[in-house]
Amino acid sequence: MAHIHKLIDFVVDVYIVYKDKVLLIHHRKLDKWLPIGGHIELDEDPEQALFREVKEECGLEIEVLGEKPSILSEGTKFLYPPIFLDIHKISETHKHIGLYYFAKAKTDKVVLNKKEHKKILWFSEEELDDPKLDLDEAVKFYAREALKKSKN
Repeated sequence: MAHIHKLIDFVVDVYIVYKDKVLLIHHRKLDKWLPIGGHIELDEDPEQALFREVKEECGLEIEVLGEKPSILSEGTKFLYPPIFLDIHKISETHKHIGLYYFAKAKTDKVVLNKKEHKKILWFSEEELDDPKLDLDEAVKFYAREALKKSKN
Protein backbone atom coordinates (compact mmCIF):
# COMPACT_ATOMS: atom_id res chain seq x y z
CA MET A 1 0.00 0.00 0.00
CA ALA A 2 1.19 3.54 -0.74
CA HIS A 3 1.89 6.04 2.00
CA ILE A 4 -1.28 7.41 3.57
CA HIS A 5 0.15 10.51 5.21
CA LYS A 6 2.71 12.96 3.90
CA LEU A 7 5.28 12.84 6.72
CA ILE A 8 4.52 9.91 9.05
CA ASP A 9 2.54 6.67 8.60
CA PHE A 10 1.58 4.12 11.24
CA VAL A 11 2.53 0.51 10.49
CA VAL A 12 2.16 -2.85 12.22
CA ASP A 13 4.83 -5.55 12.22
CA VAL A 14 4.47 -9.01 13.70
CA TYR A 15 7.21 -11.44 14.54
CA ILE A 16 5.59 -14.87 14.27
CA VAL A 17 7.14 -17.85 16.05
CA TYR A 18 6.55 -21.53 15.41
CA LYS A 19 8.39 -23.91 17.73
CA ASP A 20 11.92 -22.42 17.90
CA LYS A 21 11.86 -20.42 14.67
CA VAL A 22 10.75 -16.95 13.67
CA LEU A 23 9.18 -16.06 10.31
CA LEU A 24 10.71 -13.42 8.04
CA ILE A 25 9.90 -12.37 4.50
CA HIS A 26 12.35 -11.12 1.88
CA HIS A 27 10.62 -7.96 0.69
CA ARG A 28 10.68 -7.62 -3.09
CA LYS A 29 10.67 -3.80 -3.28
CA LEU A 30 13.01 -3.11 -0.33
CA ASP A 31 15.25 -6.14 -1.05
CA LYS A 32 15.70 -7.04 2.60
CA TRP A 33 14.45 -9.44 5.26
CA LEU A 34 11.60 -8.10 7.39
CA PRO A 35 8.75 -9.37 9.54
CA ILE A 36 5.19 -9.65 8.28
CA GLY A 37 3.60 -6.20 8.35
CA GLY A 38 2.35 -3.10 6.62
CA HIS A 39 0.44 0.15 6.83
CA ILE A 40 -2.55 0.64 9.10
CA GLU A 41 -5.24 1.74 6.68
CA LEU A 42 -7.44 4.75 7.46
CA ASP A 43 -10.52 2.61 8.17
CA GLU A 44 -8.90 0.05 10.49
CA ASP A 45 -7.46 -0.18 13.97
CA PRO A 46 -4.01 -1.68 14.65
CA GLU A 47 -5.41 -5.11 15.52
CA GLN A 48 -7.42 -5.30 12.30
CA ALA A 49 -4.30 -4.28 10.34
CA LEU A 50 -2.25 -6.93 12.14
CA PHE A 51 -4.59 -9.79 11.24
CA ARG A 52 -5.15 -8.49 7.68
CA GLU A 53 -1.41 -8.29 7.00
CA VAL A 54 -0.80 -11.79 8.38
CA LYS A 55 -3.56 -13.22 6.18
CA GLU A 56 -2.38 -11.35 3.05
CA GLU A 57 1.33 -11.98 3.48
CA CYS A 58 1.58 -15.55 4.77
CA GLY A 59 -1.89 -17.05 5.32
CA LEU A 60 -1.19 -18.19 8.89
CA GLU A 61 -3.54 -18.41 11.83
CA ILE A 62 -1.86 -16.78 14.82
CA GLU A 63 -2.23 -16.28 18.54
CA VAL A 64 -1.04 -12.81 19.56
CA LEU A 65 1.31 -12.86 22.54
CA GLY A 66 -0.10 -10.25 24.86
CA GLU A 67 -3.05 -9.45 27.01
CA LYS A 68 -6.16 -7.42 26.60
CA PRO A 69 -9.07 -7.11 29.01
CA SER A 70 -11.67 -9.83 28.63
CA ILE A 71 -14.47 -7.65 29.99
CA LEU A 72 -17.22 -6.14 27.90
CA SER A 73 -17.66 -2.39 27.99
CA GLU A 74 -20.27 -0.74 25.82
CA GLY A 75 -18.71 1.33 23.07
CA THR A 76 -15.18 0.06 23.80
CA LYS A 77 -13.11 -2.46 21.87
CA PHE A 78 -10.01 -3.56 23.75
CA LEU A 79 -6.93 -4.07 21.56
CA TYR A 80 -3.72 -6.01 22.01
CA PRO A 81 -1.02 -3.52 22.98
CA PRO A 82 2.16 -3.61 20.91
CA ILE A 83 5.22 -5.11 22.62
CA PHE A 84 7.44 -2.33 21.23
CA LEU A 85 7.04 0.99 19.40
CA ASP A 86 9.57 2.87 17.31
CA ILE A 87 9.84 5.54 14.66
CA HIS A 88 12.11 4.84 11.72
CA LYS A 89 13.20 6.68 8.60
CA ILE A 90 11.88 5.45 5.26
CA SER A 91 13.30 8.32 3.21
CA GLU A 92 14.61 11.82 3.82
CA THR A 93 11.04 13.11 3.93
CA HIS A 94 9.05 10.19 5.34
CA LYS A 95 8.95 8.12 8.55
CA HIS A 96 6.98 5.19 9.94
CA ILE A 97 5.81 4.70 13.50
CA GLY A 98 6.07 0.95 13.98
CA LEU A 99 3.80 -0.99 16.34
CA TYR A 100 5.52 -4.33 16.98
CA TYR A 101 3.65 -7.48 17.97
CA PHE A 102 4.75 -11.02 18.72
CA ALA A 103 2.63 -14.05 17.89
CA LYS A 104 2.67 -17.84 17.79
CA ALA A 105 1.65 -19.70 14.65
CA LYS A 106 -0.59 -22.74 14.82
CA THR A 107 1.35 -24.34 11.92
CA ASP A 108 4.50 -23.67 9.91
CA LYS A 109 2.67 -23.97 6.56
CA VAL A 110 2.96 -20.53 4.96
CA VAL A 111 1.83 -19.12 1.62
CA LEU A 112 4.28 -16.88 -0.25
CA ASN A 113 2.78 -13.61 -1.52
CA LYS A 114 4.85 -13.53 -4.75
CA LYS A 115 3.68 -10.02 -5.61
CA GLU A 116 5.29 -8.52 -2.49
CA HIS A 117 7.97 -11.02 -1.43
CA LYS A 118 10.86 -12.93 -2.94
CA LYS A 119 10.98 -15.51 -0.13
CA ILE A 120 9.37 -16.44 3.16
CA LEU A 121 11.39 -18.55 5.62
CA TRP A 122 11.54 -19.68 9.23
CA PHE A 123 14.81 -18.83 11.03
CA SER A 124 16.36 -20.24 14.20
CA GLU A 125 18.03 -17.83 16.63
CA GLU A 126 21.46 -18.94 15.37
CA GLU A 127 20.51 -18.37 11.73
CA LEU A 128 19.68 -14.72 12.48
CA ASP A 129 23.44 -14.07 12.72
CA ASP A 130 24.21 -15.38 9.23
CA PRO A 131 26.11 -12.50 7.53
CA LYS A 132 24.66 -13.49 4.13
CA LEU A 133 21.22 -12.41 5.36
CA ASP A 134 22.48 -8.90 6.16
CA LEU A 135 19.69 -8.46 8.72
CA ASP A 136 19.08 -5.04 10.21
CA GLU A 137 20.03 -4.95 13.91
CA ALA A 138 16.47 -3.97 14.87
CA VAL A 139 15.06 -6.99 12.99
CA LYS A 140 17.50 -9.29 14.82
CA PHE A 141 16.62 -7.71 18.17
CA TYR A 142 12.85 -8.02 17.71
CA ALA A 143 13.17 -11.56 16.31
CA ARG A 144 15.21 -12.68 19.33
CA GLU A 145 12.77 -11.04 21.74
CA ALA A 146 9.85 -12.81 20.03
CA LEU A 147 11.62 -16.16 20.35
CA LYS A 148 12.23 -15.50 24.07
CA LYS A 149 8.68 -14.34 24.77
CA SER A 150 7.18 -17.32 22.93
CA LYS A 151 8.82 -19.67 25.45
CA ASN A 152 7.12 -18.02 28.45
